[in-house]
Amino acid sequence: MTQAPPSPRAARRRHDREIVLLAVPAFGALVAEPLFVIADSAIVGHLGTAQLAGLGVASALLMTAVSVFVFLAYATTAAVARRVGAGDLPAAIRQGMDGIWLALLLGAGVIAVVLPTAPALIDLFGASSTAAPYAVTYLRISALGIPAMLVVLAATGVLRGLQDTRTPLYVATGGFLANGILNVVLVYGVGLGIAGSAWGTVIAQCGMAAVYLVVVVRGARKHGASLRPDLAGIRASAQAGAPLLVRTLSLRAILMITTAVAARLGDADMAAHQIILSLWSLLAFALDAIAIAGQAIIGRYLGAGDADGAREACRRMVEWGIAVGVVLGALVVIFRPLFLPLFTSDSTVTDVALPALVIVALSQPVSGIVFVLDGVLMGAGDGPYLAWAMLATLAVFTPVALLVPVFGGGLTALWAAMTLMMSVRLVTLWLRTRSGRWIVTGATR
Repeated sequence: MTQAPPSPRAARRRHDREIVLLAVPAFGALVAEPLFVIADSAIVGHLGTAQLAGLGVASALLMTAVSVFVFLAYATTAAVARRVGAGDLPAAIRQGMDGIWLALLLGAGVIAVVLPTAPALIDLFGASSTAAPYAVTYLRISALGIPAMLVVLAATGVLRGLQDTRTPLYVATGGFLANGILNVVLVYGVGLGIAGSAWGTVIAQCGMAAVYLVVVVRGARKHGASLRPDLAGIRASAQAGAPLLVRTLSLRAILMITTAVAARLGDADMAAHQIILSLWSLLAFALDAIAIAGQAIIGRYLGAGDADGAREACRRMVEWGIAVGVVLGALVVIFRPLFLPLFTSDSTVTDVALPALVIVALSQPVSGIVFVLDGVLMGAGDGPYLAWAMLATLAVFTPVALLVPVFGGGLTALWAAMTLMMSVRLVTLWLRTRSGRWIVTGATR
């Protein structure tokens, strides 16, 4: 006898359970990463102002370099999840190993570039003569950990594709704790100063990469997957990641343009912008956690050939995105008078930031949909469309943002331009999702 399909309510409950089980640990892991920089800043800050300034410049360069390669996580998640859905775990893990080998190759390339050019890169960022030596020291030592950082990205993508977001949370938490302890011991106990902070971060990142590799290697041996580098597989991983690299670079360009315009508005506007951008980034982590769940779930459904399941999951995740966006927006409005004094006692900065925060709050439901649909299309392996859509968004946003200093409106107008940017992304992603052309079933796209 044929089993009756689940009721709509039962289907929603199933999707809700999957989203929560994947998104909550993913959020914890996402938040743990920025804590590395916060811990380093707190420890190095007691060495002196020049050391802290040097750390700020070097860490900005490192974070930019690593964030550019975030496609290692996104593309790997989608590819592995498809093969999981198709019931081929050996191929799923093999796909993950290709992503890890690609991460090692890219990491080696970044080291080869950063080590000899570190002084020039620091000068490019305008470090002062007193901060520059510390920045160069930190950058050169920390660059040795970039291959491990990229392996962590790729291996995180493997586990997400395998529908496991708890292990990345445990590893990220352990890495954060180890980083803090190592920094204190090496900076103050051993007396290495800022170099000790850099070495502590390198050791912690290598430890995280080692834990991930142990987990992946065990899975490979269990399912008989090869661990050897496969040039065709590595090339395929690079090709799948290239469009997502374009998307990421376009998004980074938008954020850089926003900061550059804020700097032209004056010191108070720039200070307020930095506060708001920090909050916006934190809110983005919460929404990105749902997107990560979307990558894993959609990839699995499409790999299993279940197009209807993918559509239902997409609809439910959009509802989650809207709901979480509304809640986050309400929290921003309610707590904005309490939030700003944590960062500044300057009433001028507060006056500038308050109306801009209202714009951020009102845009959160839009952001919720954008993050979810972005994750859905990533999970479907629809990278080329995401790249073109982000380039189009950049083309619309750039002239609008650059005109803010000309026509006035200050920081509020600038964040209205950011809301326009998210609205353009919403339109492009919604049109693609509605078309159904992202739905390509099978173990590979």
